[in-house]
Amino acid sequence: MSLPELHLVAAARPNLPKLAALWHALAAQPRFCRPALLHTGQHQDPAMFGAHLADLGLPQPDVSLGVLAGGGHAALTGHTMMACAELWSRRRPALVVVAGDVDGTLAAALAARKLGIRVAHLEAGLRCGDRDMPEEINRRAVDAISDLLWAPDHDTAARLVAEGHDPRAVRAVGNAMIDTLLARLPAALAQELPQGLGEHLSAGGYGVVTLHRAANVDDPAALSVLLAALSRVTARLPLVWPVHPRTAVRLKQFGLAVPPGVRVLPPLGYLDFAGLLARACLVATDSGGVQEEAAVLDVPCLTLRPSTERPATLRCGANRLVSAAALPEMVGEVLAGGWPATQPIPLWDGMAGARMVAHLREVLEPPPTPVTLREAVAAASAFAAGRPAVALQGGH
Repeated sequence: MSLPELHLVAAARPNLPKLAALWHALAAQPRFCRPALLHTGQHQDPAMFGAHLADLGLPQPDVSLGVLAGGGHAALTGHTMMACAELWSRRRPALVVVAGDVDGTLAAALAARKLGIRVAHLEAGLRCGDRDMPEEINRRAVDAISDLLWAPDHDTAARLVAEGHDPRAVRAVGNAMIDTLLARLPAALAQELPQGLGEHLSAGGYGVVTLHRAANVDDPAALSVLLAALSRVTARLPLVWPVHPRTAVRLKQFGLAVPPGVRVLPPLGYLDFAGLLARACLVATDSGGVQEEAAVLDVPCLTLRPSTERPATLRCGANRLVSAAALPEMVGEVLAGGWPATQPIPLWDGMAGARMVAHLREVLEPPPTPVTLREAVAAASAFAAGRPAVALQGGH
């Protein structure tokens, strides 16, 4: 009997470390399903996708749909839905796992559910409160139609139940990103700091910058203010900025220059970036994943957004929401030693993958067949007569 197929959908780079936690947890346990990695194509560039597979110990995708980004959210979502539906009409999985909140995540979830295929949402329940933010729209919509909801902590799981989701569908599994970070951190720290930094930078002697959210980089005025703030920071601390392709396009489009005190790098592989972040004295970012990684690495995180869908990073003391105007002052506070030690976050312990697999077993492995009354009577009669027990056809 063939094993049921499980499709793990990766659309963009941030999906990969999350799915890697599940992939490796499945590989570590007796097989009860066959996982297949599906790449929608939202991130095609090797620096944004392909190069990360080896860093994460993942195989090449079983299926690459080749849906390119471009044309806006609606076009990407629609094209991805059609490609997924065409695939799953001839190669039907038992369940589809989608991760995070990008357009490809929503598209795959919609396509699967419209075909009657069950969906698990890895990283369910995140909310920042900004209902106009594309990622917030996606994550709320995916949660609304998913069959299994894997939350990163107990508070997030409780929120899902309070929103009306079936408690049996909700499971606080922990943070899959942190599974991968803890597993790959030794290899990341063995990496040399990336080339192209100009003068040598030592561990603890620089800050990291990442910016890619539309609110920060799609508006020339907002991006200009951020660049000015970074320029002021470099008077006190060298900054290293692996520039996201989206941000690079906007800088060129708006004719804006990166301040001379900022070392610019191309997008980095998973190990290179994790090693860079782990040895930084702080990070200024608008990335949700970086907020989580910084919390576990005990690297002070200054989030350049008015809200975050990762409140656990605020509660543990690792993260603060700051405006561009306040960034230089907050950097000064970090450098002056005014940042508290980070408190551990429950369930962020490297076991999220195992908890997800346990939930999948409950769903994918059929329960034992109940013993019929006739079988029970026959077994009891055989035992009373001293004969060998009758083999029961049902469960135990």
